[in-house]
Amino acid sequence: MSALSRGAAVLFASVWLCAGAVQAQEVRFAPEADYGPFIFQQDDGQIAGLSLDFLQEISRHAGLTLNILPAKPLAEILVDVAQGQVDVVSSLRPTTERAKYLGFTKPYVQIPAVVVGRSDSAQRLSLAALSGAKVAVGKGYAVEAFVRQSYPQINWQAVPSDGVALQQLLAGEVDAAVADIASVSFIVKQEALEGLQFGAAVGFDYPLSMAYRKDDEALGQALEAGLAAIDQPQRLAIINRWMPSDALARQEQPGLTPQTVGLFGLLLAAFLAAWALWRRQRRLPTA
Repeated sequence: MSALSRGAAVLFASVWLCAGAVQAQEVRFAPEADYGPFIFQQDDGQIAGLSLDFLQEISRHAGLTLNILPAKPLAEILVDVAQGQVDVVSSLRPTTERAKYLGFTKPYVQIPAVVVGRSDSAQRLSLAALSGAKVAVGKGYAVEAFVRQSYPQINWQAVPSDGVALQQLLAGEVDAAVADIASVSFIVKQEALEGLQFGAAVGFDYPLSMAYRKDDEALGQALEAGLAAIDQPQRLAIINRWMPSDALARQEQPGLTPQTVGLFGLLLAAFLAAWALWRRQRRLPTA
């Protein structure tokens, strides 16, 4: 891009970023109650997570003020958005249904979904091998529609959150669960869960974006500009804060199990995917 074109792009971005900030000085942000490490409510009631850290950086660059609403399950949040009670939702993968009332920024991180089973199970942990089995999946999660369509022979059990899915799995109420790898590793660590093993990837990734009310184009532009202003070191620092790629290796040394090696590889892939997303976005023209 020429210096003249780059200067014009910066001027254009500054103009509509300011317009977005004027229109949406305060934005209503609806956090999920239980989607760690991306967004969750801590024991003290405070909201935390990788996505909140990104959104706070975006807001700082874009001149937005966050009004953090009470935490809820995703299915309830999406109803609130459709009714005009929410401006911004984090940690969402675009879908055809959601696109009817939501706009989406470029992704800020990408995470694969996997099968999770009990460590004492002899059953092969791939969706192709789980025909007729009860498998838990998050209600309203983007992966739910994908697995129901791709594997109709499975007895899908919709649950409020990944945490509930893992608890039902350990209690023997379901045979397996499907969730993104970062959420599972976070819940296992936070709740000190034992007796789980990781199976195959399901062929579905979560390129997570910030979502906003579709009728507020200026807000979408402001969010996009704020995201573009976060440089590579900042992005990787946020991701590593919540998904350290070497955490499992530190915990399990010496003698990594096959499941740990697979999980470590998936987390590393997620880390590298975030870097690739940043590089790809930097190559796109800004105007």
